Amino acid sequence: MLYHILYPLAADIRLLNVFKYLTFRTIYAMITALLVAFFIGPWVIRKLEGLQARQVIRTDGPESHLKKQGTPTMGGVLILAAILIPTLLWADLTNRYIWLALFIITGYGIIGFVDDYKKVVEKNPKGLTPRQKMFWQVLLAGAVAIILYILPGFSEEIYFPFFKKLHPDLGYFYIPFVALVIVGASNAVNLTDGLDGLAIGPVSINAATYMIFAYIAGNFKLATYLQMPYVAGTGELAILCGAMVGAGLGFLWY
Repeated sequence: MLYHILYPLAADIRLLNVFKYLTFRTIYAMITALLVAFFIGPWVIRKLEGLQARQVIRTDGPESHLKKQGTPTMGGVLILAAILIPTLLWADLTNRYIWLALFIITGYGIIGFVDDYKKVVEKNPKGLTPRQKMFWQVLLAGAVAIILYILPGFSEEIYFPFFKKLHPDLGYFYIPFVALVIVGASNAVNLTDGLDGLAIGPVSINAATYMIFAYIAGNFKLATYLQMPYVAGTGELAILCGAMVGAGLGFLWY
């Protein structure tokens, strides 16, 4: 949003030229996410406590987890807000990859919210059934995979690090492959969770790594030099990844 409002004024105000640089917008997206988490975090926690949105612990889990009984849950609301707001402020909103990423993040966030809602309101420690979760996860991931597949000029080849000539074309198998990666990554985080910081810590580290990858993949010279596939427009995803890093650090504070 700020990119579209302020960058067109760069012809008259030279200082606003900084908005064309991905590095500038990524850094400020990270800072904005951190500030959003800091400022709305206490308010979100109070609201969740007021709604009695407290964690219900499964009795068949480790005994060390029982001490988390009554801890405010639905903290994903804070993370989601701290990702969406900076991304919408600093990213180029005409970029299709930004909207696809926001779609899958928001969609999976809603699944998590419904799961927590069932646990809190219905006092059901299991929340959504595994089949229900998997159905919606596969549906959303499949939708994104199909959209990517039909995008003009988008390649179905996959690249392997350190193997310059190994990049098989998956063809139609690209769709289930992408869906598998999205669902698998989501559940990897879900299965890692259980203790404070256990999931969001690795998520923040991975987001920082993918922030670098996205920046390189979206830069023709860097991608060519480092023998990475160049995908025009993916550099904007560095902004979203930066927001994820800031959101993760802000969430860890609480």
